[in-house]
Amino acid sequence: MGMINVLPVLALALSQASTAQELQPAGAISPVVARCGPSNNMVCVNKFASVLPYHFFRNTSVLGNVLDFRDTSVPSDPSFELVTNASFVIFNREIGLDLLGANPTYDFVFKVTEAVHEAPVYVPSQGKLYLSRLAPPPGYLPQLVVDLNANPPTLSEYLPTPPIYAPNGGTSYGSGTKILFAASGGNNSIGDPPTEQRVSLRILDPATNESTVILNNYFGLYFNCIDDVAVHPVTGQIFFTDPDYSWFNKLTDTPPQLPTASYRFDPSTGATYLIDMSLQQPNGIAFTPDGETLYISDTGAVASSQGPTGPRGGDYNATRPATIYAFDVSNNGTRVDNKRAFYLSQSWVPDGLKVSREGLVLTGAGNGVDVLDEFGAMVMRIQTNYTVQNFAWVGDDLKELWMMGNGGISRVRWNVQGQELT
Repeated sequence: MGMINVLPVLALALSQASTAQELQPAGAISPVVARCGPSNNMVCVNKFASVLPYHFFRNTSVLGNVLDFRDTSVPSDPSFELVTNASFVIFNREIGLDLLGANPTYDFVFKVTEAVHEAPVYVPSQGKLYLSRLAPPPGYLPQLVVDLNANPPTLSEYLPTPPIYAPNGGTSYGSGTKILFAASGGNNSIGDPPTEQRVSLRILDPATNESTVILNNYFGLYFNCIDDVAVHPVTGQIFFTDPDYSWFNKLTDTPPQLPTASYRFDPSTGATYLIDMSLQQPNGIAFTPDGETLYISDTGAVASSQGPTGPRGGDYNATRPATIYAFDVSNNGTRVDNKRAFYLSQSWVPDGLKVSREGLVLTGAGNGVDVLDEFGAMVMRIQTNYTVQNFAWVGDDLKELWMMGNGGISRVRWNVQGQELT
């Protein structure tokens, strides 16, 4: 038997290996991820993972399956697996480690229903955190309160008088003594005894549990779904967003009567002013501490595919807006202009929106909270095991962040400090 010439086979194998190596981009980062900081729940992403080794791939989210950066497949670099179980994923190492401090912690505190949980507002005088529970099921009136005085904290229901149907946004009001809720539900007869509820701005006095309507119409037309609300830190005027989610989510008995838009409301005169109607689904809204910049998120990626009067229910399309925009605010808070794109959400949509005392922009985006610098660059991400709708700072120094959403309530202790809201 003649000898087999193995040289061509060896040459082919070497050629294939060389070709595979050459297919990798010359600037590929290695390792992509490394442990950093004082605890094992923190990882740093090198150079924002701007050049990943081939073959990488990430699916887009769909309704019922929210995906984010951690779901990217990077088989050529095992270091990427460190992202999966990290509580804090840091993209800007210098700033991120400083903001997290020497001993940052993440704790899952309460398991809750898969309903949307929103509108968190901290009341310092009581040491309590109020929040809402929306559909499912539609028509549910009792809301939730976390007693932070207890150790461990406790979660219970409360019901204002009269009830507030589907608070979807909320903020501190009256120098922290009251709560301003954006009520997104509308129904001719709901509760026991039955009351009529309309999409409205409501003030709750937590000391007496009494609620008062301060706005419930635009020249006789119902608002669609007042989603979120912010108070200008200088003038005290109220800014709010009005998408049309309540009809899709069966929280109102009336189809949309107005285009989606954002408004300013002057409680001293009762006047309502249009500030923007360029966003598909205006959602989160927040001011910088000086009141000179306003952020509004557009969550148009989640919307009905049939239009505002079509069948109820919606869908998710990653090619539609999931974007935060910045606006200049001038003329004593009465002029809002110079709209510009600020951040495209890396996961799902930018839902709840807050600005820290340092000027960082935070947004609930899928299964976590993105922390952005003043230019819209990702500083870090808090990763959760549930979809976060909103969050609020609590405590004497406002360095404890409580997050809530579909199925969970959790908290972070770190150095990022909340604003003392009007």
